Amino acid sequence: MIAENEKEILLLNSDKNFKSLLEIIESVPSRKRCISIETGERDKNFRDVLMHLYEWHVMLERWYREGMDGDIPFMPAPGFKWSTIKLLNMQIWENYQDVTLNQAIKKLTLSHERVMNLIKLHNNEEIMTKKCYKWTKTSNLYSYFAANTSNHYIWAIKKCEVIAKSI
Repeated sequence: MIAENEKEILLLNSDKNFKSLLEIIESVPSRKRCISIETGERDKNFRDVLMHLYEWHVMLERWYREGMDGDIPFMPAPGFKWSTIKLLNMQIWENYQDVTLNQAIKKLTLSHERVMNLIKLHNNEEIMTKKCYKWTKTSNLYSYFAANTSNHYIWAIKKCEVIAKSI
């Protein structure tokens, strides 16, 4: 039996976590928001974290579009396998070094809205049923949506909290 409200919970948690993420950034004085911290980690500032989320939204949108068109999308991205995800994430980081924080916030806000709208297109059963769509293979839409929204935002919140404390 599928819980009736998994879709609503996903939408609520995604929006709540997205707002929390932006609130962390807004809690830092605007003149300090673009500072990069000293870290051995890939993401050194808020922009890096936001553009990482943005690019994963874009990849999800591509998987969804191709999958719903009857194709099996290449995941995670052409030229990469799940086993080379660190290289993919590093390429994403490199690709967005010229983007400003304000641009990153705008891009991510729009991609968040687009992904929320994709979730809203489906009923709870379509989102929760495994193998409902050929392109999700043995999984369900929920796992793709949650991984790229609410769950990914939790990761981003933790990263941004560290950045905010270090600035």
